[in-house]
Amino acid sequence: MLFKIFYFITTSLALFVSLPFLWIISKIKSKYRESIPARFWLKNNAPLKEDGIWIHVCSFGEAKSISGLVKEIPQKLLRLSAITKTGFDEISKYSKESRYLPFEPLLFFWAKPQKILIVLEAELWYLLFLFAKKRGAQTFLVNARMSEKSYPKYLRFKWLYKRIFAQIDEIYVQSEDDAARFRELGAKNISVTGNIKFANIAKLTKELKKPDGIFVCGASTHENEESLILDGFRSLKFKKPNSKIAIVPRHPERFDKVDKMMSSLSKLYGWSYHRYSQRDDFDSDMVLVDVLGELVNIYAISDFVVLGGAFEMIGGHNALEAAQFGCKIISGQNYFNQKEIFGGIEGIKIVSKEELREAISYPNLLPKTTIKSSANIDTMLEKIKKIANKRKRNVKRKSV
Repeated sequence: MLFKIFYFITTSLALFVSLPFLWIISKIKSKYRESIPARFWLKNNAPLKEDGIWIHVCSFGEAKSISGLVKEIPQKLLRLSAITKTGFDEISKYSKESRYLPFEPLLFFWAKPQKILIVLEAELWYLLFLFAKKRGAQTFLVNARMSEKSYPKYLRFKWLYKRIFAQIDEIYVQSEDDAARFRELGAKNISVTGNIKFANIAKLTKELKKPDGIFVCGASTHENEESLILDGFRSLKFKKPNSKIAIVPRHPERFDKVDKMMSSLSKLYGWSYHRYSQRDDFDSDMVLVDVLGELVNIYAISDFVVLGGAFEMIGGHNALEAAQFGCKIISGQNYFNQKEIFGGIEGIKIVSKEELREAISYPNLLPKTTIKSSANIDTMLEKIKKIANKRKRNVKRKSV
């Protein structure tokens, strides 16, 4: 009890002290203009309806990964929350009962009794699980992972994570290595299901027309990666003049910056260029895809994909959406957050920054990819359905 009170008071004080800085950030950074007021002073952020199945994700990637899970839950029971704007925009496509997750101490006033709380991957918020459980929810941590690199950081705070795991009824992890690390931190009731992304690979939302020539997709790119990919494309373009490329930055706030880079290159080399939001085709030499939700459709028409997030220390991104089409895939070496996914795909070409230009220049030497792993989430889905079918209970708030 003392720890709960101490944690609540500490996080409340942290919120109070941070409010002026958060207000300033929300005014000067557009990507936080909606999320900060919603999360830290509950502006336009009413509580979710009670007695439903509440799924919480962090950002866009996790929001995309739950598409298969969401289909298994009756719409009238579906409740969703996210932290980032891109995550919120994506979950809002699933249900109107979608919210930004308030900062922890605000959950005391905001969280309503639910049947189940399902939290994705590494969103280990102590008060989120505590309040949900005390108000009657069964609590699940799903698709949980803990990389070898991050594990020592978690271990230093074992005293905290042990208390968090005490509030979680079921934990479904991606691998046996993850299970061992979670057990060491005090977690119980652990099941290894594999990565649910293998069970819920995003499918086409529409068919796009493939442009003539070799078509390259620079996917989910980050700072400094676009210049590396475009340098390799320049080499390919000199060999194969009919080649074309689409660049898809990971974060929308970088669209304008990448646009300036690609516009300059188009003028320098005399290449045609346009933004996808202005014309939705790939007939130009270069296209900046400045919209969300099109990447899987672009993979289906790509000759090969340069997957971002691993040429810088980001940790890589999900290669499954491209691999389901047998795409040739090039990745950098820093894919430490995607080891399970990459290990389940055969044929991904791993190169250094220095080797990327040559790899792009000779696409005929790249192997096609095949998916060799799978995930089994049937047991988890059965438990969720069983709980979901229970009649509404009169749950009173318990003291915390």
